Amino acid sequence: MHTIDALAKNLSTYLEPAQVNLVRRAYYYAAEAHDGQKRRSGDAYVSHPLAVAEILYEMHMDHQSLMAAMLHDVIEDTGLTRDAVANQFGETVANLVDGVSKLNKLDFSSQASSQAEVQAENFQKMALAMAKDIRVILVKLADRLHNMRTLSVLAPDKRRRIAKETIDIYAPIANRLGLHNFRIEFEERSFWMLYPMRAPRIEAAVRNASGNRKELVQQVQSALELCLTRENLPGRVLGREKHLFSIYSKMRNQKKSFREITDVFAFRIVTDSVDTCYRILGAVHNLYKPVSGKFKDYIAIPKVNGYQSLHTTLFGMHGIPIEIQIRTEEMDAMAGNGIAAHWLYKSADDRPNQSHIRARQWVQDLLEMQKHAGNSLEFIEHVKTDLFPDEIYVFTPKGRIMELPAGSTPVDFAYAVHTDVGNACVACRINRRLAPLSEPLQSGQTVEIIASGTHPNPAWLSFVITGKARSNIRHFLKSQRRSEAISLGRRLLNKTLSNYGHHLANIPKEKVGGLLEETNFEVLDDLLEDIGLGNRMAYIVARRLLPADAGGVPAADQEQGGLAIRGTEGLLLTYAKCCRPIPGDPIVGFISAGRGMIVHIEACNNVAEFRNDPKKYISLRWDPGVEGEFPVELRVEVEHQRGIIAHLANAITGCEANIETMTMNDRDAQISIINLTLAVRNRIHLARVMKRVRLIKSVTKVMRVRN
Repeated sequence: MHTIDALAKNLSTYLEPAQVNLVRRAYYYAAEAHDGQKRRSGDAYVSHPLAVAEILYEMHMDHQSLMAAMLHDVIEDTGLTRDAVANQFGETVANLVDGVSKLNKLDFSSQASSQAEVQAENFQKMALAMAKDIRVILVKLADRLHNMRTLSVLAPDKRRRIAKETIDIYAPIANRLGLHNFRIEFEERSFWMLYPMRAPRIEAAVRNASGNRKELVQQVQSALELCLTRENLPGRVLGREKHLFSIYSKMRNQKKSFREITDVFAFRIVTDSVDTCYRILGAVHNLYKPVSGKFKDYIAIPKVNGYQSLHTTLFGMHGIPIEIQIRTEEMDAMAGNGIAAHWLYKSADDRPNQSHIRARQWVQDLLEMQKHAGNSLEFIEHVKTDLFPDEIYVFTPKGRIMELPAGSTPVDFAYAVHTDVGNACVACRINRRLAPLSEPLQSGQTVEIIASGTHPNPAWLSFVITGKARSNIRHFLKSQRRSEAISLGRRLLNKTLSNYGHHLANIPKEKVGGLLEETNFEVLDDLLEDIGLGNRMAYIVARRLLPADAGGVPAADQEQGGLAIRGTEGLLLTYAKCCRPIPGDPIVGFISAGRGMIVHIEACNNVAEFRNDPKKYISLRWDPGVEGEFPVELRVEVEHQRGIIAHLANAITGCEANIETMTMNDRDAQISIINLTLAVRNRIHLARVMKRVRLIKSVTKVMRVRN
């Protein structure tokens, strides 16, 4: 092809004459803009946009995508503006060109860990470009494919850098969008660039193996064709070529020898309808025995990228394994073109196909993750799972199929159904039996989520797999942490101001506004959050807000009873593990940067050095309506006796206290020391438990452990 006339002739087979003329006009516009520019190969620069358009023509892309392909470098390389392109070719084409131009500036090559954030930010930009118009990424992939085809003119180090970027970023995206042909070519060309010694060796080994097995392959192919003819089933049998990179990857990942990988014969049978696919499956299972557990039905349950086919493995002649894929003509084209088949098979009603719908849903999920991610590194961590999935397929109670990455849990499933279902998830049933939320799901299971008005548990982050679940849990916890930090910050500031006879509500707005300007906060809630997190001291903020004649800290400070602790403050208030305070204990607070307030018993040695520092030390008291259970440690000395642990456990649970941990050590031949962590409501509850434990005959001593 390689001329605009040849391309235009081919385009006229599926585009209107007016649309073909627009593509021509875009070509001449690009040729004029790039006039005098050469590629490294010495060819005129416009040959590259033309080649990109040819790749898109093979996918029957629309005229706007082809125009964007012609113009994709003009903004970056010729000084023409986006507005100039918009004036000539309209807003849609200008947006596509602008999106591709921004992607051209992305640099994924940074290897140093300090540059990881740059790479992650670049991927975020790519997600945004895809969200605006998914054709942007198709033009970019075609651009990258032509660059890979002409990579040999570059220096070796640059070739390796671009190949690494292609195999790490662009090949997985092509796979996720169902562009099998793109992915294979990306991987094969990258493999030759990255492993210039291994690639020719594996190629030579494949050539030798193919020569030795040619007769066997022909025998198996003939047997399959005869089987179809005998059963009167339409279909063509094709030998499936194993790609060098996939052979290399299997050898490396599965730790298998070359012979083990290539001993498998692979065939594809392409037929006319789904019904015939299943009839052919029955026929080949009659011809050769199927290998147990090696059948996959991707027609009934398509892969996440829209791929459909029947996969089966058979014991062929002489016990040689034969892999067979059975699919329709349309599925075969879809396997190669994925999302692009939306344009390749556009129907009269212009409805997108399943692959296109799935791709759009994936991009929407990317956007949601991006919105909730704290930073770009967190975003890329969420996305990695979605780019490299081994899928499992599970069912909702109503029979809807959900595809999830292997290793997903019921919590991942809940978030896949809907964010609100995930946030409110409390329990689940797998195949009608109650199961833990952390149990990995298996293909074919039916999962039912039991939801309540609760909120995500931070512990879920230790077992969820999908990016959507992880990003939503983190987002919720951040929002919750912020509201708790604001509430605690307000209480701390008001407590300090009350020592001077003031309250935040009575401070003039100008004074608050001046302080916000001075501290670079936009709103008061941001300042209160900073106080609640312990990054800024309430004492210092209060002093800035008070009038100049407010004086020093009044002696009445301690008499006012301190800040009330209710037990429901949440993430920003923690109870020190060194002294384990419980309601009824005299308590004080220590402000820790980033962690909020830590509650200690007043006599705790760890806060002694801060007693005279009003910036970090705050007087506290228990609210009369304090709620919850609080951990406390007991040390029990007992004489050796059979069943003592059971007696001890009965005594404690009889007092409505929970045992959280228990350890036992021998002090000597007669006495053992039992260390317990209990959950109690207050000091009175603890006293009742200790009294009950002392009544046990073999108990010699009970004491509460502090510090």
